[in-house]
Amino acid sequence: MQNAFRFLLGLALATPLFAQRDIGIVDVVGDTTTIPITVSSASPELQNLALTAFGAHGRYRVVASGGAYAIHFTAAGPTQVSVAITKGSAGAVVASETATGANLRNALLRAADFAVTKTSGLRGFFAGKLAFVGEKTGRTEIYTSDLFFGEVLKWTNDGKQILGPRWAPDGSKIVFTSYRTSFPDIYVLEMNNRRISLLASFKGTNSGGRYSPDGSRVAMVLSGEGNPEVYVGNAQGRQIRRLTNTPSIEASPTWSPDGSRLVVVSDAAGGPQLYMMSVSGGDMSRLGTNISRYCAEPDWSLADPTKIVFTAGVGKGYQVAIFDLATKVSKIVSKAPTDAIEPMWMADGRHVICTFRAANTRSLYLLDTESGKATRLSPSSLGNASSASYLMP
Repeated sequence: MQNAFRFLLGLALATPLFAQRDIGIVDVVGDTTTIPITVSSASPELQNLALTAFGAHGRYRVVASGGAYAIHFTAAGPTQVSVAITKGSAGAVVASETATGANLRNALLRAADFAVTKTSGLRGFFAGKLAFVGEKTGRTEIYTSDLFFGEVLKWTNDGKQILGPRWAPDGSKIVFTSYRTSFPDIYVLEMNNRRISLLASFKGTNSGGRYSPDGSRVAMVLSGEGNPEVYVGNAQGRQIRRLTNTPSIEASPTWSPDGSRLVVVSDAAGGPQLYMMSVSGGDMSRLGTNISRYCAEPDWSLADPTKIVFTAGVGKGYQVAIFDLATKVSKIVSKAPTDAIEPMWMADGRHVICTFRAANTRSLYLLDTESGKATRLSPSSLGNASSASYLMP
């Protein structure tokens, strides 16, 4: 059981075994077809945030003049931003919109998402929210912020190890693993009142909590019956059903977009690999990633149900990889000189947020899976940041 416990922590709690040297802040830019755009606003605050957003997006290249599109933002009130999009040297109007947000910053990001859709056809993801593990206090706690680390809030003050925060789809709750009692249990944080309650606290380890796409169920990994196995219960932690019954160790369940299947990590083949199974139960079938002896931390794209992103062992480190369910082909999509781990999809099915981990640092990066472009999101002033969960706007 001690070996199983170590393996479970290494997979479900996102702590791979190798770490490379600390090389500082890195932006990796790959070759790709980009859309040149100009971005402007009379407000320096809006201008800077818009430049940051579009500068991080792998589909765009921000230029000083002569872009395919000109995107201009105007404050229209305390919580509203108007965006006007023109095309070419003639300045033909493409579209305009006034976005309303929780505040001016959020309204700008919503207006920028509108511009992304109108100029590229991709779904915008700028206005989404993050939950992540931060270490500004020297201990792991749950924080939330917008995608570009504005409005950072600390939600826990336990001084205990916290891992794997995951949003409920409606943003009302976060499920996470904590060592509050010196053993890993699964808790739920309610956002409206900061109340923290137990979801699963059984004998052994309790970890890997993940809400279904409709928020009605939670998948988790429990070892109370002797071996780490996958279970599913309702959102209140009741009516828990065991789905796996194997001599191997399972971890890191992630839901299919329609909620009918799970992809889990198992060492049934002698090392961590990805397996698919029905939420109704039955046998697991291995996904033929054929890319690494270490495949873990999967996340299934809601925007593109054919794509599963995961962490793959590469040499003595880790990189982000994608498995295409349609073509049955895997590929490494990150080019990080450090470990790139813990990938989570953005709303467009193209970008992910992941952790770049060196010997002494953990930082959150936005990664374009098509070009390999990676842009640091978490500021150094926040300290280590990792294990991000993304909430769609």
